[in-house]
Amino acid sequence: MKTRLELFERVRSYSSSAVAMAILVSLIATRVSDKNDLSWQVGIAVFALAVGIPHGALDHLVTLPRNNKSAMGVFLFIYVIVAIAAVLAILKWNVFGFQLVVLMSLIHFGIGDSAFLNELDRLKGVTTAHLPTTFVFLAFGSIPVVIPLINSSSTRALSEVNSNLINWHQGFDHLLGLIVLAISVIALLALIITKRLRDIVDLFLLAALAILTPPLIAFAVYFGCWHAMRHTARLSLVLPQSQRGYEQSQPVKAFFSAVIPGTPALIGSFVVAAGLWLSGSIEKSFFWFLLTIVWALTVPHMIVTAKLDRSALGK
Repeated sequence: MKTRLELFERVRSYSSSAVAMAILVSLIATRVSDKNDLSWQVGIAVFALAVGIPHGALDHLVTLPRNNKSAMGVFLFIYVIVAIAAVLAILKWNVFGFQLVVLMSLIHFGIGDSAFLNELDRLKGVTTAHLPTTFVFLAFGSIPVVIPLINSSSTRALSEVNSNLINWHQGFDHLLGLIVLAISVIALLALIITKRLRDIVDLFLLAALAILTPPLIAFAVYFGCWHAMRHTARLSLVLPQSQRGYEQSQPVKAFFSAVIPGTPALIGSFVVAAGLWLSGSIEKSFFWFLLTIVWALTVPHMIVTAKLDRSALGK
């Protein structure tokens, strides 16, 4: 239990530090770089996305009996088919597909953070100052997803990714901003009342990331360096190979045991994105195709991890 707690604490510190660093780098880079040059943003975003992609590659290990090869085969087939269908849907119906991605990401990210903090409380043996889960779910999900997409700099960023997405909010950007602000204030009050000071720090970090960094950086850093890291920590609690690391009091080994098996998914994502880009069938950037694959993988990933999320939130 002590080693597991150590890993969760370290992952939390890492994710918070990564966000703080991204904010600092962005503030400096936006002042010293050419405003028309987005290459540094795309470079950081691709790296952060690459860090995050492997975290969803082990979904089958927390869903199916490990010795049932036939069920595993059927699962993988359906998983891939759903992901391919999602890719095709987003490529064909850019705006509608993107709107669904925004909604799914908000729900998935909010649940993920709530589940991580509930698991951390369990490992600490917290019996008081319980997490106001509903408010954390809404605020921690909406801030990193909605705010970067409605600020003034999102237009240019979206035009670099796919110009069809610029008006994804259909003119409701101001209303969406007010809704997220209201949710965030309520969540802040709930955290103050329950004396969750460390969670308040995270809330402000996510708000600063969403407001002070370019949209590409905000989404990618949150996805790869926050959500994926915390999800992987939770995944390590149920993976046999990670258990051996815990038994040896090696939290880093336990963590990477849940990362390394997912690297083929990273390679595959880049290969597919490159293939779509080089085919020339659709005039879009490589980064657009990479984002499309990441978004598409969210669909089956979100469905499958519901079992893990439900378990964590029910404790």
